[in-house]
Amino acid sequence: MAGGLGYYFKSMLEIKKYDLPDISLFHDEENLNDFFLWVPDDYYVVLGNSNKPDQNLIKKNVHDDDVTVYKRPSGGETVILTPRTMVISIKVHLEKFTNPASHFRFFNQYIMQALHSLGVDNLHHRGISDVAIGNKKILGSSIYRKRHILFYHAVLNVSEAVETIARYIKHPGKEPDYREGRDHYDFVTSLHAEGYRFSMKQLRTTLAEFLRGIDREQLILLGG
Repeated sequence: MAGGLGYYFKSMLEIKKYDLPDISLFHDEENLNDFFLWVPDDYYVVLGNSNKPDQNLIKKNVHDDDVTVYKRPSGGETVILTPRTMVISIKVHLEKFTNPASHFRFFNQYIMQALHSLGVDNLHHRGISDVAIGNKKILGSSIYRKRHILFYHAVLNVSEAVETIARYIKHPGKEPDYREGRDHYDFVTSLHAEGYRFSMKQLRTTLAEFLRGIDREQLILLGG
């Protein structure tokens, strides 16, 4: 009994408030319209605002591998950040925000254009907030709104193995229609797995070039 209780308490996961590098962009009161591209320095599991460890994580593996767990203020499902992924964060000032689906599509289109310019084919906006190559997901995104600030952040799978996702994250309770019940192995891919072996530097440079061209007037029109 004592040993069992000891393992129970040992296996409880600490859930940290989200404080990864892009949160500084959100709190920056001087720059109301900006973006931030970064590559995680370690492995992090990030729960969506409504997610719970028991429902969304394979807790034993997370605990045994000493993976840090955060909870972000935005919605969406649980993601894993690794040095083989790139996080794309965009902050904009908007007076109105009534159609989240259109904003997801708006930002995802810029990312898709950047990837297409590098030669990535068969890109599609899938579900509400994903980008896929064919019918396999390479990017998921979420949006957080506070007063007149919209904060979009996405995770692009550059070269992370699907096995890593399957080790820590359960099949989500909610899934986009295009997933059709597929497990992680049949649903997720990476740029490298699809034959696109870009360096992080090349990706960051190209994405930055396209994100600098965001059409704010068009974005404002979406707000209403």
